[in-house]
Amino acid sequence: MWKDGVLTRNSLGWTTEGDFNSSCPNGTYWVWEVLKECAQDARDMASVYLGLLSILCFMVSSLPQYYSSCKTGNMDSALSIWFLLLWLGGDSCNLIGSFLADQLPLQKYTAIYYVIADLLMLALYMYYKLRNRAAERQGVLHLGAVLCVLGITTGFVQLPSQGSQQEGMMGGVRGRSLLSVSANNAIKAFTEREIIGFCIGSISSVLYLFSRLPQMYTNFKRKSTEGVSYFLFALVILGNTTYGLSVLLKEPDKDQAEGSYLIHHLPWLIGSLGTLTFDLIISVQFIIYRKSHEQTSETTPLIRG
Repeated sequence: MWKDGVLTRNSLGWTTEGDFNSSCPNGTYWVWEVLKECAQDARDMASVYLGLLSILCFMVSSLPQYYSSCKTGNMDSALSIWFLLLWLGGDSCNLIGSFLADQLPLQKYTAIYYVIADLLMLALYMYYKLRNRAAERQGVLHLGAVLCVLGITTGFVQLPSQGSQQEGMMGGVRGRSLLSVSANNAIKAFTEREIIGFCIGSISSVLYLFSRLPQMYTNFKRKSTEGVSYFLFALVILGNTTYGLSVLLKEPDKDQAEGSYLIHHLPWLIGSLGTLTFDLIISVQFIIYRKSHEQTSETTPLIRG
């Protein structure tokens, strides 16, 4: 909150109680009020719009998979449980790291939605797993693994709201503050809190990268992508691309160099843009196995005849 002309932060981000004109000169009012962020030029606004588009893509991305699962009823065999668990683990670390490392407000909002969407996807997976399970012991094992991850996630999500430290904003112009200030061309020093957030964010990026491998293996083993919605990965690709561009386009603070800004956001950039290669490989699997399925369908009547 603004107190005596100073912007302070609560556990959910930057908030203000002062005059908008003096706090964010030449800024966009609705961005300031809704997103608690100061957007003063075209580059900042492009970052905001891309960030909002990213959230929209991730919100819509789950819907085709829900439809495909309800239509085919084989979500438990089409999707890898480890893909979902690693995805949830990455999103959970992303959420915690975003708050601890004081990332952009849109990054925090997106991270919250990630975890909610993952929990819904896991709930749907377990529904079909328990309904279609081949063996009781296997279903119980997966259920136990999911419950363990959900328990850990719930404990972690509570961390950002506990005793968040008050850190002043430098100059009162930007809607965020990225740590203490050193020289303009040097990398800003990390506080202990932000080091923890950076490390957790790095774990998140690793989990994101490895989460695709089980699904790639499942597709390869089945020689099919039936039951998996391609629009899920297509929208995730678009969402990750716009998310990464949103972070890259955001104008750094006046006292912060571009290189320093990128270092502070590096784990989140790797987690979004780094997964594109694996998602493109999965896209190739959709093309290959779809052609294989079509050829099989065409030759089957001839064999029967």
